[in-house]
Amino acid sequence: MAQQQYNVDRTTALYERPTMDILDATAFAAVKDAVAGAFAAGNVEKFFKSVERSKLRIRSFEAVLKAGKLGAGTEAEYTKLDNGDQGQIREFYLALLEKVDLALRDKFFKLYAYY
Repeated sequence: MAQQQYNVDRTTALYERPTMDILDATAFAAVKDAVAGAFAAGNVEKFFKSVERSKLRIRSFEAVLKAGKLGAGTEAEYTKLDNGDQGQIREFYLALLEKVDLALRDKFFKLYAYY
């Protein structure tokens, strides 16, 4: 019996994201805005300096959040979210972290380096 072959573009199929519904849109928007604000062009260097002074790992989202580096009420809003929404926020944070200008990433090399 011959096996049927399917033409699948694997370059895009692997990276296709499923859409996920946001359960608490208000809290999600508040946390997402706080994260985006930290990475805004005028704020990102100040944010990095603050994280560096606290000796936190920049990729450790929960530690940065718990230390209040993303705003005073952001942690409370984040805890209101369900696991799926929290995961989307963590992914958003890490994506923004990787989009930071290379010159700034070089300046804060220790924040990006794994030890």
